[in-house]
Amino acid sequence: MKVLHVIPSLSLAQGGPSRAMRLIEQALLARGIEVATATTDDDGPGRRIATAAEMPLVDEFVGGPPLCPSGCPGRLVSNEIHRGGGAAPTGSTSLKIVRRYFPKRLEFYKVSPEFARWIFPHVRDYDLVHIHALFSFTSVAAAWAARRAGVPYVIRPLGTLNQYGVTQRRPWLKQLSLKLVEGPILRHAAAVHFTAEAERVEADAVGVPMRGVVVPLGVAPLTRQDASVFLQRFPQLSGRRIVLFLSRLDPKKNVEGLLQAFSLVSESLTDTRLAIAGDGEPEYVAGLKRLADELGLADRVVWAGFVDGELKAGAFAAAQAFVLPSFSENFGIAAAEALMAGLPCVLGEGVAIADEVARAGAGVVTAPDPQAVAQALRKLLGDDARLTEMAQRARALASGKYSLEAMGANLHALYSRILAQNPTGQIE
Repeated sequence: MKVLHVIPSLSLAQGGPSRAMRLIEQALLARGIEVATATTDDDGPGRRIATAAEMPLVDEFVGGPPLCPSGCPGRLVSNEIHRGGGAAPTGSTSLKIVRRYFPKRLEFYKVSPEFARWIFPHVRDYDLVHIHALFSFTSVAAAWAARRAGVPYVIRPLGTLNQYGVTQRRPWLKQLSLKLVEGPILRHAAAVHFTAEAERVEADAVGVPMRGVVVPLGVAPLTRQDASVFLQRFPQLSGRRIVLFLSRLDPKKNVEGLLQAFSLVSESLTDTRLAIAGDGEPEYVAGLKRLADELGLADRVVWAGFVDGELKAGAFAAAQAFVLPSFSENFGIAAAEALMAGLPCVLGEGVAIADEVARAGAGVVTAPDPQAVAQALRKLLGDDARLTEMAQRARALASGKYSLEAMGANLHALYSRILAQNPTGQIE
């Protein structure tokens, strides 16, 4: 089975969707599926990626010479990976991750004519196309190309059909585009991939007929959780109880509400510190730091910036609880990672997996206003025995429902079901 994934950006600066895409690649490779990913060279507004992946690569240019010093546009990147990892045993079949990077010519919708010129003649090279995101040039081009070629395609909306996604950031343009462009794309998709039941329910309110399926994302277990790595970088946190926020810094994440909530509990939780790990637009981040200072939190909030690898694992190991009070999350991959690390969570009711976490007894769900978030923090941190019990339930929930193995098996079953259906691949 050959599956092409299309996503506007693989930059880690874009947060959860880019991290999830890498995990999807790994999970499908483990199932013996040949995976290719097509994307742009986006690395945030005005930036392009300098390196194409996190592992040693064999790469070559496609579509002519590089258009930037790092050679990122139009790059074909292939990474040979063997089943089970490591060197391939004699006689085994090797699989490949192939990533194609095409230059974005406009920030708006991440327009890439080079991608369009490539996808139309090459979409028939694949059995199925899995498109991640709506309201994006690459998504529209891939869906049109697949439909024209008779190749079934799956759409993962990334929360853009949630009420928050539809009503924020150019809502009038989104409504018009949804009627004329995205609506037909959704109707003709073999399946629309939601990552939580709450996301699917919200999308139903849009009123577009679609074949919705729920396949939760998976997260990889942290292989080395050493709190000292994080505490050595931020020694002011040593000996303190730590509440960790780890996500892209964006208005949707409600960091303002979190800071206001933390100021409300600072007197009752005197030994607790808030670690904010993540990055965002410089002006926005500067505004958050000014707010923290105005709230008198200068010595109680640590701004860790973007963390990954051992430092990220160390942050999870050092913390006693995780908080994500977002207005809207179509899944909440950072929360799932926290659960896998055994961290009880305080989640905004707009986080799609929040209800599942609450039912499992692995965290507390809250309205996004500061008073409610403050009350949830007090409830979670005020009972050490309950916190320990929640930590055990958090690991159990993540291991059972949000593992890479479960995601890979569910996606493989979905693809197989589509390809076994009628020629258009539509699930009846």
